[in-house]
Amino acid sequence: MPHSTDKFTQKTAQPAPKRTFRIELAWSTIVAIVAVVLGFALLSQLAPVILVLITALMLVGTLNPAVEWLGRRNIPRFTSIAIVFIALMIVLIALAVFTVPPFIAQVVSLVKQEPELRGRLIHFLSMYPITESLAGGLRHIEYTAIFKSYSNEAMAFSKSLFSIIAYGAGSFFLALYIMIDRDRLRGALFAVIPRAHHIKLARIMLNLETIVGGYVRGQVLTCVLMAVFLFILLSACGVPNALAIAAFGGIVDVLPFVGIFLTMVPAVLAALAVGGVAATVVCILLLCYEEFESRILIPIVYGRSLRLPSSIVLFALIAGGTLYGIGGALLALPVAATLLMLVDELKVELPGESAQAKDLAVQMDDIVGEAEYLRRTDGMTAEAAAGIALEISEDRKLSEEEQALKDAIPVENA
Repeated sequence: MPHSTDKFTQKTAQPAPKRTFRIELAWSTIVAIVAVVLGFALLSQLAPVILVLITALMLVGTLNPAVEWLGRRNIPRFTSIAIVFIALMIVLIALAVFTVPPFIAQVVSLVKQEPELRGRLIHFLSMYPITESLAGGLRHIEYTAIFKSYSNEAMAFSKSLFSIIAYGAGSFFLALYIMIDRDRLRGALFAVIPRAHHIKLARIMLNLETIVGGYVRGQVLTCVLMAVFLFILLSACGVPNALAIAAFGGIVDVLPFVGIFLTMVPAVLAALAVGGVAATVVCILLLCYEEFESRILIPIVYGRSLRLPSSIVLFALIAGGTLYGIGGALLALPVAATLLMLVDELKVELPGESAQAKDLAVQMDDIVGEAEYLRRTDGMTAEAAAGIALEISEDRKLSEEEQALKDAIPVENA
């Protein structure tokens, strides 16, 4: 009996044989992986070109409603495009004329008043023991060493500024050419997509135009509010050239995170020429307004126009700025709104989400709309069919907005 137990123990104590796993990749998979890696590498090299294209498409989405509005008043499309782009150029030139020269004059005036302003600041800092060391440092400051140390940074900044202006001009003219060749470009896009998906594609294009328009309108609103607030604040403090500084502050407010610093520096320096109390008031109130704008105003404005929750608006701004800097923060909101729209339009089922009655109704409407589209576009070219698809999608969108407005109005009982 013990002998049999030893045999059983020996058998059970033997280690299990090792199992080996062999992974084999098909040549098609390897080629796909290499293509994806090369594609990302190419995109990283073409980042400025892609940014120009995105900016041009945003301009198209912003200006197209104005062109369509003029077209509904029997103005030819080419004439409407010319009117809208000429008006945009006039606005940009007017902003440059009324902002840049007064701002340069203000900077020159501040440079001339630098000894007096520095004396005031030194006197103010020397009054308190905590800031007395800063006052001593300002007394012995040497501008020649500062200019030498920052000369390379100034050259790099001037090159970057020139590149931004060049890319902006390229985006402007690219948007103009896209608007002129709209029908052919749209026809080429619809030609490569099966006709069974044209209605969905048209609806996505309309939603993208709505997102871009809402984003640009939100930017304009926040910039105008900043300019108005800054003008009232500087005028109340008796700061000269308040209009030029306010216009400059409104323009640079479009830049996330750094816009407030570009706004505060000239405003506080100009207020310092009036007095230390005025500079302190301007600095504190601008910081308070920046908190109000970033925490309350931006989530409300963009949340309504882009249909994004306030938490997603704030998170998208932080994530975009962390990943890609100022450009990423500028594009974070429309990208987030576009992704959510695509998830909704392509009916991507998220984890834990089940089909709702509203989704089933939308699917039925898609089937009916696609059947009508196929019937109306039988034998048409892709360019002509694209116009029909957009017409059907626009009618459906208007009916959905009217129904949503009716549902939002409470029904009074008789």
